[in-house]
Amino acid sequence: SHERICQYIAKETNSLVVSVGYRLAPEHKYPAAYEDCLSATQHFLQHLQHYAVDPARVTVCGDSAGGNLAAAVSQTLAGRSDLPRLRAQILIYPGLQALDFNLPSYQQNRGVPLLFRERALFYSLQYVQGDISNLEEILEGSHIPPDMWLKYRKWVSPD
Repeated sequence: SHERICQYIAKETNSLVVSVGYRLAPEHKYPAAYEDCLSATQHFLQHLQHYAVDPARVTVCGDSAGGNLAAAVSQTLAGRSDLPRLRAQILIYPGLQALDFNLPSYQQNRGVPLLFRERALFYSLQYVQGDISNLEEILEGSHIPPDMWLKYRKWVSPD
């Protein structure tokens, strides 16, 4: 699905683009996709000389669920001293938080096709657990204990 955009990025930036074909939900629950992406990235970083890639120029990128995976891989590798550091991460409309599905961006775009708020949550739940029985509770925000709301409110807030 992303071959043409990867070819375009490679051509326009004179870069090597490696696209990871990770396992998909709902057949493969979390952490399958994350493990696939992490494993592929680690393998690539360990064999950069084979691909004639400058270790100082490696960037990870992803869109939607892939943006979430790129962020997770970047965070995991950030403290590793045995691998080259990633130069950057490019996140295109990533799913990065599941605390509050009532933030302004969700409200403003709740009826914008293609990824309605409920559909975004549906796919997130498929990825994590394969069970959507608590979809309404999550949309209302009742899936987060009050003490956790207080702890994370400064980062996840309409303000």
